[in-house]
Amino acid sequence: MKLRVLAALLAASSLATFSGMAQAAPAKAKMAAPASAVTTQLPRNAVPSHYRINFTPDAANLAFTANTSIDIRLVTASNSVTVHAADLAFKKTTIRKAKGKPIAATVKVDAKTQTATVSFPKMPAGSYTLDFAYSGKIAQQANGMFALDYKNPEGKDKRALFTQFEAPDARRFIPSWDEPNYKATFDVTANVPAGQMAVSNMPITSSKAAAGGKSTVTFQRSPKMSTYLLFFGMGEFDRITTKVGPTEVGVIMGKGNAAQGQYALDASAKILAYFNDYFGTPYPLPKLDNIAGPGQSQFFGAMENWGAIFTFERILLVDPKITSARAQQRIFQTDAHEIAHQWFGNLVTMQWWDDLWLNEGFASWMESKTTAHFNPDWQAEIDRVGGREGAMALDAYATTHPVIQKISTVEQTSQAFDTITYQKGEAVITMLEGFAGETVWRDGIRAYMKKHAYGNTRTDDLWNAVETAGAPGLTKIAHDFTKKPGIPLIKVTGAECKADVTHVSLIQSEFSRDRKEETAANPQSWNVPVIAQILGGKPVSAIVSGGAGRMEVPGCGTILVNAGQSGYYRTLYTPDMDKALAQNFAKLDPIDQVGVMANSNSLGSADYQPVSVGLDYLDAVPANASQRVIESAAGGFSGLYDRFKTDAPRKAKVAAIASERFGSKLAQLGMKPIPGEPLIDANLRSSLIGTLGAMGDPAVLAEANRLFAALDKDPSALDGPLRTTWLSIIAYNADQATWDKIRNLAKTAISQPVKSTLYGLLGRSKDAGLADQALKLALTEEPGPTLSPNIIGAVSGEHPDKAVDFALANLPRVEQLIDLASRSEFIANLGNGSEEPSMIKKLDDYAKTHLNADSRKPVDQAIVAIKTRIANEGRIKAGVTSWLDARK
Repeated sequence: MKLRVLAALLAASSLATFSGMAQAAPAKAKMAAPASAVTTQLPRNAVPSHYRINFTPDAANLAFTANTSIDIRLVTASNSVTVHAADLAFKKTTIRKAKGKPIAATVKVDAKTQTATVSFPKMPAGSYTLDFAYSGKIAQQANGMFALDYKNPEGKDKRALFTQFEAPDARRFIPSWDEPNYKATFDVTANVPAGQMAVSNMPITSSKAAAGGKSTVTFQRSPKMSTYLLFFGMGEFDRITTKVGPTEVGVIMGKGNAAQGQYALDASAKILAYFNDYFGTPYPLPKLDNIAGPGQSQFFGAMENWGAIFTFERILLVDPKITSARAQQRIFQTDAHEIAHQWFGNLVTMQWWDDLWLNEGFASWMESKTTAHFNPDWQAEIDRVGGREGAMALDAYATTHPVIQKISTVEQTSQAFDTITYQKGEAVITMLEGFAGETVWRDGIRAYMKKHAYGNTRTDDLWNAVETAGAPGLTKIAHDFTKKPGIPLIKVTGAECKADVTHVSLIQSEFSRDRKEETAANPQSWNVPVIAQILGGKPVSAIVSGGAGRMEVPGCGTILVNAGQSGYYRTLYTPDMDKALAQNFAKLDPIDQVGVMANSNSLGSADYQPVSVGLDYLDAVPANASQRVIESAAGGFSGLYDRFKTDAPRKAKVAAIASERFGSKLAQLGMKPIPGEPLIDANLRSSLIGTLGAMGDPAVLAEANRLFAALDKDPSALDGPLRTTWLSIIAYNADQATWDKIRNLAKTAISQPVKSTLYGLLGRSKDAGLADQALKLALTEEPGPTLSPNIIGAVSGEHPDKAVDFALANLPRVEQLIDLASRSEFIANLGNGSEEPSMIKKLDDYAKTHLNADSRKPVDQAIVAIKTRIANEGRIKAGVTSWLDARK
């Protein structure tokens, strides 16, 4: 599951933002109860093997009826079985032996634990079938079966149904053992309106006319899989397909939008063929669909249901009227992420949510690896730096958690989908692949896939496979970085050159934003793989163990530690080393330029070195730097500009420097897209327009206003990949008339991605009065239930205190608009950017009143970030001010 958009991962520093037929499964194994070491919230007296589901959705009334039969084995003689169930109303339940008569059972539902206990006369251990007749609800947020409303290309109102079961929501559709360790096969039959397309994990085996204008659609039996991977979708869809070997690959979208899915289809075909080779185990299902849904979720952007990936259409379909180059890149990356899950997560699944990172960290890593493989000109490897910085932004506080974390409750499961799981997981894998070597690492993964196909694993199963493939010692490093929270700090205390070899002395400490003295006095210890080089020389690697180490690096000159940026640690140089690196900054590879800037930036923010050190690196970015580096530098100046919210003279100075530094580059690129230009040029143009426009650059504002005014005569005046960029500038600087015009564009938009974007922009205004109007609009029916939270979230960008006050004042209504999995995070996310001490008490009071100990972690993380920001603000601002004042 893709949790966060890429831009959110770049906010890492408080100083600046840097920016057929199925392949046969193994022979049916004897069902065994889950090992006692595996967490479960159910009694261990029964194990499911197969589900038969026959259901009838009533989309108009947001309800469904169903009959589900579950083949189980009673492990011990029992008179009851407990399953997961949420918001289900049971009508009739029986238990029977094969070919035996049904025996009536009673059902007692426990809403708090989301379980239903089925009681019956005591039965001996053996095989049985549970039969349930029941009804359930169709939600309007992405939990269980849910509905999404939209307009088709002709402007007519339509409704489509989809399911979202990860992590604990299959129980809203079927009574089930809704935990990853309880794998089973599934037969699905749906009674749907005639003329609508139904889609599930497997291809359709039959579709027959039924009474009441319906069709009865039956799907092939699924492979053995966890409940959270089951999927169903229904609506007025088109489907386009291609073949990759025996696999039919498809993209499904609303009728009339087939052309918009071609880019994703082409990407899917390339990615699937690449993964078949990389994993050494061919994709085992006869088809792989990616289904586009309108709207959005606060919890996820896409979901890896086996054979039926669900993706919100704003990150799957290419609409030439609005899709930017960056959005097109995100489509490829998201597609790679979700297809990687077909192996890491679906074919081989973690035993319990403690090891969620086995799914998400690896899918994130494969996403980056695959994008770089197919699109080397995108410089996608630099995205790893942004991901690492996003993880370190959480990992530097006491409120962090290890990559492998203890999960005991539903609330904890939902909160596990964070940047530690995704991006720290990816960073650690990148580092371990570097330690093992690409070939050994891949061989280990291939062995792991073959051994554990259709089963469940713990993290050590993977380490054992890679070590066996030829990477002794890997487990020791892996345990340090997955079982311990926090960030190593590698201090480079000396570098002496003798006989054309530089002898480098290293000390390992611990980096912290809120416990600097404590961690310095008593740091954790890691085995840290370190790569270093003399600029222009050959990189060498060593393990820093026991708190200290020495390296012999070929050559003499300027030393670079963490060359290639594969290491998950901070690097602290001596002042002379920093000075030399800044002077030779142009000689660094682009990924190292971005990494060094981000690293020094965070060290200055946390008071490990003067703020000016990071600013000197920022200033050292050459005019001819790569597009990705210029983009990061522009983000750095944007952070400086935002720091002086009430200091107009210094804001003006930062804006003038930025215009001088980046205006000529924008002029070179031009303010209009050029057909066939490199994607990174298109991304840089958009970034520079957005950055300079937010700072009030006259040329950029003039062009934004010209294009916006042209809409009055030509509704297509803004169409194209820069549409959102220009409208963002307009919305940020909007007056009442402009805001009203954007709202009217949103109300009349037919395209759901266009509508979603426009309503979100209404919350971006820096004007407090317009922010109030946007908040009030969010609670009306106008935007639609999945778009309203985005408006409130947009307001929090400029007005976090206002957004939190509004949400708390209207909490019952706001919570109706938020996915169940996101409720404990929503308020914390709104307030996280605040600089007001009063926000600390607001968030704490909210948590005490509305959350329990299992669900308040996001609030605690927001509180410590706010406290740290306030404590450091004066020092950082003084350092930035001195640096600016020293410039001519």
